[in-house]
Amino acid sequence: MSDIKYQITNNNLTSEEETKLQYEYIEKAKIKVNEYAALIGHKPTCCVTTFGCQMNARDSEKLAGILELTGFELIDSEHADFVIYNTCTVRDNANQRVYGRLGYLHNLKKKNPNMKIALCGCMMQEDTVITKLKKSYSFVNLIFGTHNIYKFAELLVRMFESERMIIDIWDGTDRIVEDLPVERKYPFKSGINIMFGCNNFCSYCIVPYVRGRERSRNPEDIIKEIENLVKDGVVEVMLLGQNVNSYGKNLEKPISFAELLRRIEKIDGLKRIRFMTSHPKDLSDELIEVMRDSKKICRHLHLPVQSGSTRILKEMNRRYTKEDYLNLVDKIRKNIPDISLTTDIIVGFPGETKEDVDETIDVIKKAGYDNAFTFIYSKRTGTPAAAMANQVPEEEVKYNFNRVLEEVQNIAHERAGRLVGQVEEVLIEELNEQDETLITGKLSNSTTVHLKGGKELIGSIIKVKLTECKGFYYFGEIVE
Repeated sequence: MSDIKYQITNNNLTSEEETKLQYEYIEKAKIKVNEYAALIGHKPTCCVTTFGCQMNARDSEKLAGILELTGFELIDSEHADFVIYNTCTVRDNANQRVYGRLGYLHNLKKKNPNMKIALCGCMMQEDTVITKLKKSYSFVNLIFGTHNIYKFAELLVRMFESERMIIDIWDGTDRIVEDLPVERKYPFKSGINIMFGCNNFCSYCIVPYVRGRERSRNPEDIIKEIENLVKDGVVEVMLLGQNVNSYGKNLEKPISFAELLRRIEKIDGLKRIRFMTSHPKDLSDELIEVMRDSKKICRHLHLPVQSGSTRILKEMNRRYTKEDYLNLVDKIRKNIPDISLTTDIIVGFPGETKEDVDETIDVIKKAGYDNAFTFIYSKRTGTPAAAMANQVPEEEVKYNFNRVLEEVQNIAHERAGRLVGQVEEVLIEELNEQDETLITGKLSNSTTVHLKGGKELIGSIIKVKLTECKGFYYFGEIVE
């Protein structure tokens, strides 16, 4: 099975023309899917599996929307007629997971030769990955990247028209295409892309190379999308971007992220606003003030520190110092005392010493995080950090990682339980997986709450008295 790399040449189309074109391809794809259904003897099933961040999860909803519209039945099992992996490449183990799952899919495809397999997302933007897939995974039918997801219907048609592997990877794009189908996972909450790409080029991070440079959506398009979602029953939105704090800087009429939040807050019927991720280097006083005064912005801020060592932060190209970060935390806590702070921490960056890790632990103590996502540094080919000579030995990294993790857990346990006895609003999200007599929801600060109740409450925001804390979650009871 050889490969084709399509060079799609519709770059001169306006966004509206591109949307119209893709709906024409959706109609063509319906015909192809009907033919496929006749071949296999039933309505074809599809499974979209997401690896990685909430940006990827949102992209998967867009893929699912087109698949459902073209005639596929969405299921959770990989024993489907069409399996799509939307991949992540932030850490090497994410890549290895995909390769492992592909081995499993190969066995399924041997039993079902009509099965279709597609790969997309960040991992596909790496040349070495494409080379490996062409050589060792030739049973894959369709491969595309992060920049041309909006052309998925077009790529579906091409996949069904060809018996060979289709590869369509773009180096970048300045295009944002609006108003394509989306199949949301939850009827009552939704992610919203407000921007795409990243301009920060942290020395350890592959994201700017695979997601491209920053592109902000027009605020009017964002507002329109949220208004339509609210009409459809959504009460909570999560605004998504690699660095939401730099939203709007590259628009023809620049607008700050804080001003965008002000406009979104005015939307009638919207109850909660979340966002991620915030880069500490440009979190403005204006944003802090908007969060402080808002009735809808949730009391949770994810503020990645990555390291507490100013020396390592400079090597990471984070563009703030330890002191800058702690001063920012103090300002946030002074203005928003009930804020829940979470963070990301990398252990084992090239050249990191025990003393650098001590600085990170000092930040953990002083910042008082409610939780932290702690990662061992993953060497990503193509990033400046990957070429640094002073890689830290594995045993040393593991030792320091355990030190950091222990401190994170200690601080988180100290902060846990501070709301016991209080009445708080909870958005009920699902039936409890372990006990169907319980329902599960989230506080404004993103903490999980379990309580007695029925599925009719899912999607509602209700008042709950928090009666007991179990580490990182609460038990509560409904307040009548």
